Amino acid sequence: MLKKEVEIRWHGRGGQGTITSANMLAEAAYHAGFKGVMSSPAFGAERRGAPVTASTRLAPKPLRCLSQVQFPDIVVIMDDSLVKTAHAVDGIAKGGLVVVNTCQTPRALGLNGDYRVATADATSIAERVGLIVSGALMINTAMLGAVARASGLIDLPHIEMALKSIFSPRAAQKNFESARLTYEHTNCLSCMDEAI
Repeated sequence: MLKKEVEIRWHGRGGQGTITSANMLAEAAYHAGFKGVMSSPAFGAERRGAPVTASTRLAPKPLRCLSQVQFPDIVVIMDDSLVKTAHAVDGIAKGGLVVVNTCQTPRALGLNGDYRVATADATSIAERVGLIVSGALMINTAMLGAVARASGLIDLPHIEMALKSIFSPRAAQKNFESARLTYEHTNCLSCMDEAI
């Protein structure tokens, strides 16, 4: 269990489920025993495909801060095109963690900073599992698996409990399979040496 608060900032595109991912992580953390969980979106004139952000905070005790995360311990990037265009790693804490949905390895991304990097091809896994809603590929639950593997904050059973409380049994099973496969295929640079 955490000894301090962890702040997570999510970067994605409208329609990818970024805000839902932030909410689901908070719920999974609650199932993991965290006393303080919070998730909040950043709304503007978003539309499908436009950059969006969301925040999640996890703590061992109840939270009082409800603002957006500016200096995250973890950055989750749902679309690797946002790594540089959205300045996604700006403000990340020293020794933090960046988790990116990409087919590239952590080294190939070329992110050089005082933080750890993990990558997962959540897009391919979500496509293989068949997570398509209204013609759009949903990678959000797959990325929960990558965050769990890279950070060590939650485990797969916590994700499964959160998904079962949100989705129908059939949909929860499919979404959990996506998270599990992504968990197993997350590539990390030193991410398991020291969990947050």
